[in-house]
Amino acid sequence: MEDNDSGPLDVPISALEHYSYCPRQCALIHVEQTYEENVFTVRGRIAHERTDAAVPSVERGIRTLRGIPLWSEQYGLHGKADVVELRADGPYLVEHKVGRRRGRHADIQLCAQALCLEEMLGTTLTAGAIFYHAERRRYEVRFDAALRSETARAIQAVRAMLEQQQLPVAPNDARCRHCSLLDVCLPGVVSDGPHLRGLQGALFIAYPRDEANED
Repeated sequence: MEDNDSGPLDVPISALEHYSYCPRQCALIHVEQTYEENVFTVRGRIAHERTDAAVPSVERGIRTLRGIPLWSEQYGLHGKADVVELRADGPYLVEHKVGRRRGRHADIQLCAQALCLEEMLGTTLTAGAIFYHAERRRYEVRFDAALRSETARAIQAVRAMLEQQQLPVAPNDARCRHCSLLDVCLPGVVSDGPHLRGLQGALFIAYPRDEANED
C-alpha cells in the first residue's frame, strides 16, 4: 500500500475486484498485507505472467501491447493492463482471468483500467473485454454510466478501508470455500460471536498460583 502525503491514498486497481467479491478478502490482502496461494491463485499468476511476458504483436492489422502500467491522478488509481489493443477506433482493453465468469466483479476492475487509460490518453473508451481462460471466451464489457458510477463508489470504499485500516466482518458463505485466505480469515470462527468470545476468553484464563513451587 502506498502512502501519499500530498493527498488521498492511491488505490491499487486489483483491489477493486477483491473488494467487489469480498470486502474482508480485500482488507486482508491490502490492509493486513496477507496473501496465501491455492491452485486457483497459482493458475491465475501463471496466466498473467505468460500474458505480460508476451511481446507486442500485430494480428489482423491490430497492434497488441501487454503489461501496460496505468495510473489516474483524478481517481487516485494505479495498476497494470494485461492487454491493450490499438484499434482503428481507439484503444481496447482486454483483461485475462484464469477461471470462469462469475458476476460483475472483474468488470469493475476493467472499468477502472479504462478510467486510467482515458485520462492518460485524453480519449473515451466505450467498451473492453475480459477473456476467461477456462471458457476460452471473451465477454465484452460496456463502460456505461451505471458501471462507471459503481466503479467510482468502489474506489471510494477501498480508499476508506485503506485509510481506516480496519477489517470488515467475515461473510462465512459460499464465497469462502475456494478462497486462498480461508485459513487466515477463519470465517467460521470470527463470524460466530459466542464461539469467538469463548476462544478469546480461553486465551486469558488465570490459573491458581502454586505457592509450593514459588521461590
